[in-house]
Amino acid sequence: MNRRGPFDHEPHSHKLAPEEVIRFKVKAELRKRLRGVRKTMPLDACAARSTALVARLEEHPAMVAAKSVALFWPIVERHEVDLRPLDASLRARGVRVAYPAIDPDTNDMALRFVDDPTAMVEQGYGFMEPPAGAPEATALDVVVVPAIAVDPSGHRIGYGAGYYDRTLPKYAPPAVSIAVAFDWQVVAEVPFTDGDVRCAWVVTDVRTFEGEKA
Repeated sequence: MNRRGPFDHEPHSHKLAPEEVIRFKVKAELRKRLRGVRKTMPLDACAARSTALVARLEEHPAMVAAKSVALFWPIVERHEVDLRPLDASLRARGVRVAYPAIDPDTNDMALRFVDDPTAMVEQGYGFMEPPAGAPEATALDVVVVPAIAVDPSGHRIGYGAGYYDRTLPKYAPPAVSIAVAFDWQVVAEVPFTDGDVRCAWVVTDVRTFEGEKA
């Protein structure tokens, strides 16, 4: 989808303190640059890296023990990590799988269980969401979080809307939060403010590491 959606949001920098404006601008520049690089990746390379990443996710102890997991459906044309094979393997062992859904009235994000992934629908935001009436997850064992950039501490850059930063604290802890990205998207440092939520783990196509606590 070419139209802007909730994950293409940029906060109003004039509402931020001066030091936050600097962080905001650095994050915006990094987001733009890495999105541009990711867009140049051949789709077959994205698929191969996604396969390697999913294999690492499947081996993570939290994923092995999980009974309920939140994933995200890839926007393929944006060359995002494709977790659909993980969805299939989780369901094969009886794990309940949830996906993000945006409430058009409140603009809040909820994680909702989807019993049949073929029932996912595009609701006008440019990505596939749970169908109407899908039950909201009240608790989860693992939440897998997309990232355009992520650093060794587990801080990440998303599309700029802050949905996961607001939603993750509802689940994690005790849920284990795992940021996923291709390995070249790991950067030395992601600028963050008090409202930015750190993920406990990072999984790429090359490595798995626990976020360093500041």
